[in-house]
Amino acid sequence: MSDSDIILRTEELTKTFGALRANDGISLSVPRGEIRGIIGPNGSGKTTFFNTVTGFYQPDGGSVTFDGTDITGWKPHKIARRGLGRTFQIVSPFENMTVRQNMLAVQTTADFDKRARADEILSFLDIDHVAENQASGMSGGQQKLLELARVLMLDPKVIMLDEPAAGVNPALQERIMDHIRDLNEEGTSFVVVEHDMSVIRSIVDTVSVFDQGALIAEGTFDEVRQDKQVRQAYLGTTADDEGLPI
Repeated sequence: MSDSDIILRTEELTKTFGALRANDGISLSVPRGEIRGIIGPNGSGKTTFFNTVTGFYQPDGGSVTFDGTDITGWKPHKIARRGLGRTFQIVSPFENMTVRQNMLAVQTTADFDKRARADEILSFLDIDHVAENQASGMSGGQQKLLELARVLMLDPKVIMLDEPAAGVNPALQERIMDHIRDLNEEGTSFVVVEHDMSVIRSIVDTVSVFDQGALIAEGTFDEVRQDKQVRQAYLGTTADDEGLPI
């Protein structure tokens, strides 16, 4: 696969906190148009990886390349405007604003009518009926959709999703997954951290598994599920145990 086929690449990406190597030389490549899942036990470095790639943490080593440009160490707003968007595990909309006002508050350099773009996204995500409601009155699942909507205002090429299904009821969870599939079919690439393995199984093309800050396995869902290192990471054993959460 040529470099032009890769939309996001990290090489030996390292982040330390004192003696803790939260990310230990992670080299990972995401092809254009792929939905990449990242899984691993708690504390394996998944969210640190997201924060370092998107500029919220400064790396202590290695590099991040996005769409052919070295963005290592860039500020988060510059990375976002370049086309690499992200959501957070804990959503934080402007609660004293309406849903539409939250959308219009996004700072973007894209050349389009912001209000028309906001209305288009609200309709696409099926939350246009609450456009004039206060964000504070939305359910947790609706706030997840609003956060995705705000990212879409940046017209991103890649969206990194941190536990999009967490705390969301099954019906709304499926709606979110459907929207991810639709966006992916239109050309948006995704990197998804998620603990719900039914979500990972249903939407990702490739799974990367982290453990103790390192990338220990990659492949299809079924391939990594059978990997001995993955079993060791989750269970402390390589035995064929039905207790494996994936």
